[in-house]
Order: sequence, then structure tokens, then C-alpha cells
Amino acid sequence: MRDPSPTPDETTEPYRWRWLILAVMIVAEIMDLLDASIVNVAGPALEDSLGAGSVGLQWVIGGYALTLGAGLVLGGRLGDRYGRRRMFLIGLAAFTATSLLCAIAPNIESLIAFRLLQGTAGAMLLPQGLGLLRENFSGPELTKVFAIFGPVLGLGGIIGPVLGGFLIEGDFFGLGWRSVFLINLPIGIAALIVAAKFVPKKAGDLTVRVDMTGAALVVASCALLVLPLNQGQENGWPLWTWLSMAASAIGFALFALQQRRTAGAGREPLVTPGLLLRKPAFTVGLGGIALFFGGLIGTQLVLTLFLQMGRHFTAGDAGLGNLPLAVGTAIGGAISGAFLADKIGRKVLQIGPLVQLAGAAVLWFELDGLDTASFSIWDIVPGTAVAGIGAGMVIAALFSFILAAVDDDEIGSASGVLSAVQAIGGSIGVAIFGSVFFAQAKTGDFTGGFHRALIVQACLLTAFLAITFLLPETGRPDDEQHGIATEPATGSGAKQHLTV
Repeated sequence: MRDPSPTPDETTEPYRWRWLILAVMIVAEIMDLLDASIVNVAGPALEDSLGAGSVGLQWVIGGYALTLGAGLVLGGRLGDRYGRRRMFLIGLAAFTATSLLCAIAPNIESLIAFRLLQGTAGAMLLPQGLGLLRENFSGPELTKVFAIFGPVLGLGGIIGPVLGGFLIEGDFFGLGWRSVFLINLPIGIAALIVAAKFVPKKAGDLTVRVDMTGAALVVASCALLVLPLNQGQENGWPLWTWLSMAASAIGFALFALQQRRTAGAGREPLVTPGLLLRKPAFTVGLGGIALFFGGLIGTQLVLTLFLQMGRHFTAGDAGLGNLPLAVGTAIGGAISGAFLADKIGRKVLQIGPLVQLAGAAVLWFELDGLDTASFSIWDIVPGTAVAGIGAGMVIAALFSFILAAVDDDEIGSASGVLSAVQAIGGSIGVAIFGSVFFAQAKTGDFTGGFHRALIVQACLLTAFLAITFLLPETGRPDDEQHGIATEPATGSGAKQHLTV
């Protein structure tokens, strides 16, 4: 997707308050990362407070990622048309307001609805960040900005479950789980005041057309897929769940056809049709993204549920229990990003899932040998850390290899689609892995639930490994990715936010 805002001329005087803009963008992105992972440790607290069952918890966690992913590309287009500053302020205000609504939700149904709205607000907010940075930084400074941007954001994913556990266990002012949403209020309000005062006004391009029909098809198709995945296991997989998933497939096919017709009529589609129809490596790469992140985020959720429900960890201890996976992922990402991907090319995407599978196998046997009376997180550190290293190897390189399959003028649109599929894949992973785990957990067999989740992850990783052989053998150089900032991998699922 094209960015109507040109890169600043390096000969012009830099904007005086540009570093404040960077600070605000980082704050906004960290808010999103925290909200994507901080709720993972709130399961028992939500059950005690609101009577949330397994399906309700899956919707609270996965619903946010669903609407975020479904709206990301649309959010970028709205920024093109109406101006990135305006959409950033609207998105940030809406995100802060919906965080308050989540905090005061009186029942689980309201909380789910507010989480869906919060994800929608995030979809309007997040695509504007890197675009605003590109409008206000250039040359070596822009490179330095991205060097700062990525590592700081990586911390957001790592500290999400830890901070969530600390807030819930601390029960400050008797707020319990509600504090994980209330923490966004002072941060969001401060960021909103600074952004309104210091982010320079720049008009959008009103000639940019926003394809609302395409956006509606994406939202409907995503909802038709995730709804039965969340509800099916609880309801015994009735006929409507299968019909809904079939309708979702038809909806995505209609979206591809509609995008082609929109482009053929001389109008601007939401997604460049050539990406979906004439770039097979990119198309299979989308499947790889969904499989990989669905498995990664789903497995992390099961790990947290297992620690809290199966081994009676407190919220704080369960948050800390995610650290071996997070640290392993960061190590794997550093190794892959620093030299391995450049040295061995596509093979890094094949070694990574094999390392993950090895970690899952170790974890399987660790679970089998657990002594429930003396269990501690150290009993499963080797398996989770090895799995994390494999995940990090893939995350650091995956986008680069998929983007190598597209032309330079398609980078913006392709990046937006990849980021959206990543978020939607995470939502699907929450639904599938949550259903698999709770099916066994309801009988008291928490270890069996974790075992089944590991089997599902192994199947997804095997399918992903097969897909990697269809990707380009070398990745796209970082300096050709035009503003894509790759966040360091974390156990809560690294994300790549970008200008679309």
C-alpha cells in the first residue's frame, strides 16, 4: 500500500520534537503488546470474578487478536486517506477508552465485546506508527530509530505475562484482574496529550479510496472461521460449526475475486490482487505465517493454563514461568538475525521448526516424569527454552523470506497482509489450542491436555516445514524492506508492525 507522505529531505531542518514522536510511538506499540499477552495469566481470576468458562477465556484472549488482524490493512488505508496523525490520535483515544470499558466490565459477555472493540481500536492505531516515524526521520537517523524501536518493543512481549501476574497477584486496591486494563489509562492519556501537542499535522490524501466492501468481506470471513473454532468443542461440533467454516473459505475466495475486480475497474483494492493470484510463494507464505504463529501463541497459552490450573501456580508465578520460553526465543532470534539467516539462507526456516520439535519432545518427557508434589518451573525449563530458541530462529527471518517473493512496489501491501494474517493466526491458535487443552482439563487430566497440545503443535510445525521449501532461498535485504520494523522474538509471540 502506498504511503502518500514522502520521506523527509535530509537537507531540510529536522523537526525539533521528533524524538518525542518516537517515544509516543513506542508507548503505543507497547500498550498493544501488553494487551495481547497480559491477559493470558488472568484465567482463574476471570473465572472467579465473572464466571468465565473456557470458551469465554478463549474469546477474551483471541478476540482481541481477531479484530486487530482483521482491521490492520484497513487502518493503514484510513491513515493514507485522512492523515496518519489524525488516525493515530483517534486510535489511541479509542484504545484507552476501550481499556477502561474492559476494566469495568460487569460480566464476561461485556468483557468479550469490549475486547473486540479494543482490537479494532488497535487496528486503527498501530499502522500509523512507523509511517509517522518515516515522515519525521530520514537517513541515518531513521536507521537509528528502527534500531531503538525493535529491541524496546521486544520487552513489551516479554514483560506482558510477568506484569499481568504481578498486578493480579498484588490485587492493588482490590482491583484484581481489572488492573491489567486500568494500567493503560494513565499511559494512554499521557501519550495522547504528548501526541496531540508534538506530532506535526500533515494532511492525508483524499484521493485514496478505501475499499470498505473488501474490508467487510475480511471481517466476516475471519469471524465465520474463529466463531466455530471457539464454540465447537463446547457444543459438541454441531452442523452449524462446519457450515460456518465452509462459509469462511467461500468468503476469503470472494474477497480475492472482489479485489481483482476492484483493481480491474481502476479502483484501489485493499490488497494488491497480484499478491494473491500471481505470487504463489507469497500465497503459501501466508499459510506458513498462520500455521507458525497459531502454534506458537497457542502453545504459550496452554503453558500458562497448565501452570495455573494444573499446577496451581499463582498468577505472578505463572507469568514468571513464561520467561524460559521468552528468553529462548530472544536468543534464537538474535542468532538468526545476526548471522545465521544471511549465512545459510532458507535453511534457517527449516532448522528452526526442527529445534522447536526437539524442544517439544523434551517437554513431553519432562511432563511424563513430573512429580506433582515437588513440581517447579525448573522441571520444564530445558524443553521450553529449546523450543523458544527454535521459534526465535524462524521469527527473526520469516517475513524477510516471504517478502523476497514480491516486487518492490508491492512491499507495503504485502507487509500489511502478512501482519494481519499473523494476528489472525494467533487468534485461531488460541481457539484451537484452548479447545484441545480444556477438553482434557475438564476431566482433571491437565498433563494429558498439554500432551495433546504438543501433538497439535507438532502437526502445525511439520506442515510449516513443508511450506518453507516453497519460499525463496534468500531473504529480502533489511534495507529494502521499506520501513518494516521487526520486533525481537518473545515468548508471547513476536509481531511485526509496519507502515501499510
